[in-house]
Amino acid sequence: MNSDDERLLRGRGYGHDYDAPDPGPLPWQTCAALIGGPLDGLLLDITGWRPEEVDDGAALSAELGQFPVGRALLDPHPGEPRTAGPGVMCRFCYSGDSP
Repeated sequence: MNSDDERLLRGRGYGHDYDAPDPGPLPWQTCAALIGGPLDGLLLDITGWRPEEVDDGAALSAELGQFPVGRALLDPHPGEPRTAGPGVMCRFCYSGDSP
């Protein structure tokens, strides 16, 4: 992926098409910023997730990782406080790939 591709993805919601008219989060959504790895710069909608679900992190489908149809493993940023309410409440950091 080149720098132009990376700029296109920044701030976009995970799972949204790159050419969607407004691919960012909606004002009432709560998101986790994805840091590092093939999904770096995307936002994951975690609206309605319980705190223990956020603590578990996420395994998200990623076409650009180590495995062609694998998952990117993301964990909450250690020791980071979480903000309540809409917007970006936490960061999920890339920890590896899984087939």
